[in-house]
Parts: sequence; C-alpha cells; structure tokens
Amino acid sequence: MSSETDTSAETGTDATGETEATGAPRADGGDEHGIDLAGRALDLDRALEAILFVADEPQTVVQLATAVARPVREVRASIARLVADYDGETGLGSEGAAGGIRRGFELREVGGGWRFYVRGDYDDLVTDFVLTQTPTRLSQAALETLAVIAYKQPISRGQVASIRAVNVDSVVRTLLGRGLITEVSTDAETGAILYGTTDQLLVHLGVNSLDELPKVAPLLDDGQDGFDDAR
Repeated sequence: MSSETDTSAETGTDATGETEATGAPRADGGDEHGIDLAGRALDLDRALEAILFVADEPQTVVQLATAVARPVREVRASIARLVADYDGETGLGSEGAAGGIRRGFELREVGGGWRFYVRGDYDDLVTDFVLTQTPTRLSQAALETLAVIAYKQPISRGQVASIRAVNVDSVVRTLLGRGLITEVSTDAETGAILYGTTDQLLVHLGVNSLDELPKVAPLLDDGQDGFDDAR
C-alpha cells in the first residue's frame, strides 16, 4: 500500500546491541513514531496486530519495527502485551473477574519471527471445519504445487513460487487446510517455513512411502531438473 507520508527510518542500536528502527522527524515537526499512514495517533499494539494478521510468514521484531517505524524495544514490549492479552493474562474476564479471555488463537514465536496460530486446543475442530468447507477436488494449480512439494521437500513457499513462476500463497493455504502438507521446519538462515507432505497424501495416493512415487526426470523435456535427486 503506497502513501505520501514519509516513513523512512534511521537505524540505531539498543542496549543489547540489536539494530533498531527509529523514525525520522516529520517535516511539520511532529513525531513520526506516533503517526500512522492516515496521520492519526498510532496505537502500536493494534498496528502490529493488523500486520501480523495478514502475514503469511513469521515476522522478526526488526521487520515489524521497520514496518511501523518504531524502536525495536517498543515493538518487543508490544508483542509481549499482545501475547499476554491473547493468553488471557490481562484485562477483565466475564462479570468483571480479574484476567482476560483466553483466545482461540495465539501469537507464537517460530523460526525467529512472530505469527498467529490456532491454539492447540482447537486444532482438531478447525481441521474438521476446513475439511468440510472445502470442495473435494483440487485445482490444477494446487496439484502442481503439491507435486513440487512432494518431490522437493522440505521446501519453502518462496522456492515453490520460484519453480512454478507464480504466487502460491493461497494454494499452500489450501493444501495445509486439506491436511496434505504440513510445516516441518524452518530455514536456519532465512527463517522461512519449510513444508513437506503428510501421511494423508500417501493414503490418497495409495502408496506406503514417497519412494514409491514415479520418477519425474524421464518425463521432463531435458530429462533433468533435480526432482528425483531431492528425495
């Protein structure tokens, strides 16, 4: 989303030696730290909540600080407040009781970044809901993406997109919802989530292991592409 508001950031270092994002002074003398894109006072907790809501990959504290043009230490403190809020540790519960409502989702740190996840207590419920709400047939795009993941796993969303030369975000979400793929680990360097196939895929294909999948190389024009070497 573009904006005419200047959100350029300088870098500084906090007491722990971690690089911070600090907002540049506004031309009108105001403080960029407290202004959102519409020129209103910025509610940091809600701003981070909104960004994390639409993020497909875990976001590091530095990435979030850059996005909202606030110091890393403030963003870290805001995340701690959000985690406590979603876990029901703050606020008021029903009938004014101390403690808030424990949400059905949680803000979890994964691979050095933060992302929303369904709380473990509701995994089975959400899985059943998604499966019943989703048509049984997969699209051609989903089948192609599933094939790439099956032969190249573990693989990141970005790597799949590079191979298929298209955005695969929605397709990956569909495959996750169907229970055909799962998050298996994170890349040690980039923090990107790596995906692999599940036993449910083997059941659908009627095979006992991925080793029984047909060789792809003989079917390719040049007879190579690294697909068979990846398994």
